Amino acid sequence: MKKLIECVPNFSEGNDMNIIKQITNEIESVEGVRLIDVDPGKATNRTVVTMVGTPDEVCEAAFRAVKKAAELIDMSKHSGAHPRFGATDVCPLVPVANITMEETVAYAHKLAKRIGEEAGVPVYCYESAAQIPERKNLAVCRAGEYEAVKDRIGTEQWKPDFGPSAFTSAVAKSGVTAVGARNFLIAYNFNLNTTSTRRANAIAFDVRERGRTLREGNPATGKIVTDEKGNPVMIPGTLKATKAIGWFIEEFGVAQISMNMTDLTVTSIHKAFDEVCAKAQARGIRVTGSELVGVVPLKAMLDAGKHYLRMQERSTGIADREIIKIAVKSLGLDELYPFDADKKIIEYILEDKEQKKLVDLNLTQFVEETASESMAPGGGSISAYMGAMGAALGSMVANLSAHKPGWDDRWEEFSDWAEQGKSYHRKLVHLVDEDTNAFNKIMDAIRLPKGTDTEKTARTEAMEEATKFATMVPFQTMELCLGSMDVAKAMAEIGNPNSVTDAGVGALAARSGVLGAFMNVKINAADLQDKAWAADIIAKGQAIVDKAIALENEIVAMVNAKI
Repeated sequence: MKKLIECVPNFSEGNDMNIIKQITNEIESVEGVRLIDVDPGKATNRTVVTMVGTPDEVCEAAFRAVKKAAELIDMSKHSGAHPRFGATDVCPLVPVANITMEETVAYAHKLAKRIGEEAGVPVYCYESAAQIPERKNLAVCRAGEYEAVKDRIGTEQWKPDFGPSAFTSAVAKSGVTAVGARNFLIAYNFNLNTTSTRRANAIAFDVRERGRTLREGNPATGKIVTDEKGNPVMIPGTLKATKAIGWFIEEFGVAQISMNMTDLTVTSIHKAFDEVCAKAQARGIRVTGSELVGVVPLKAMLDAGKHYLRMQERSTGIADREIIKIAVKSLGLDELYPFDADKKIIEYILEDKEQKKLVDLNLTQFVEETASESMAPGGGSISAYMGAMGAALGSMVANLSAHKPGWDDRWEEFSDWAEQGKSYHRKLVHLVDEDTNAFNKIMDAIRLPKGTDTEKTARTEAMEEATKFATMVPFQTMELCLGSMDVAKAMAEIGNPNSVTDAGVGALAARSGVLGAFMNVKINAADLQDKAWAADIIAKGQAIVDKAIALENEIVAMVNAKI
């Protein structure tokens, strides 16, 4: 479960594609980062770049791009329609998967420090990364734009958070950069069965956080009500962290509501869709479908699919791809264009399609690869796969039980069990290839040079580290297989009685996974120099084996009693 962040740097060049390409080449030179989009604008003289990857690698790519932009772009000669104050105007980091905002802020500060110290570019930290409260707002940091930097940068109030605090010739060329951390932004459009932009706007004002202005008498044409300071009084909309407006789409001949969602943790995709549908229906209009512009995190789609499955009182413990299908159909995301999950969902975009994985083989190919003279897949991978199949059987019984006629009032109980089983078998499937990767790490360490004492020491340390890793992978398999047996036991006890033997076979497979993985733990641990660590891991492994055998006996007895 990799940590993923997005970075959306804006560079103050939108016309010279040679300069833009040199900057994006820096991003593409970093392994572990995927360049998602490059969007140059001629009028703004600005290019918005989107990249995604693991945090350290994204920060490295961002640093290289910022440094290159400072070398290539001369802000003293720049002009454009968009506010700007630096060659890299803004560089926000966005948490995407398995990472908190707090962790993302820490990465933003490290990146800002490096840009300031190594690239010599002054940096202000904004949004969630702001170190001074008034700098949270980007517009405040960028007030007066590049032309104001000369007078502001040397003041105590506007001394940069990192980097030079004087308007040197280098700073005059590079300008300053704002590095921030913010939530993921979603551009989301709703298709309506009307051609009226006015009606679309009315629905947009109903839902957007800002809402609409309060008027005396007629809500559309009446006099605007103001407060004591003369500002219009607003009637807030129903969806927090959203901006929305209505417009007409010539291409399709329908009106749309165009919404920007600024915090998916506050307003989710499915919450926005349901609310827009409700407000549209109240005005005699129907939402016929919707459109996601750009890319979306996997979690947002899974949350949506699970939401609609729960509304149908169906189990959510099914394959991710099936959950996504439910989300696409429920939200009407395929009305205007086909929704290709591999091109729209960030995690799927980042998957290395060229990397050969054992789990991507079909059953016959997997068996034949196992039988070949190749050393992988070996016993560790097979143990993980046996465990995955055992856990999957537990999920299957839970899903069948959730859908059993007459048990409708128990669908949520079984859905929870199916989710647990799914969690185990997903992790175990990952370990099928991870066990092979662990073996390869040992082989890589063995191949290291050993001509000098220094090389010998480095090789020995690398082999020890690789062997510990190769020991921990099957140990994780043992832990997961044992955990999955709780699902098998529950399904043998309370699940659909017609599938009780499936629960029993699941328990047998999981127990076999435990015992098989333990053999790999022991043989790998035997090669370790750290004998205390080895003895500890073997003792822990034996305890897992004892629990698995006892639990297997208990489950098999239940199954036999019912058949």
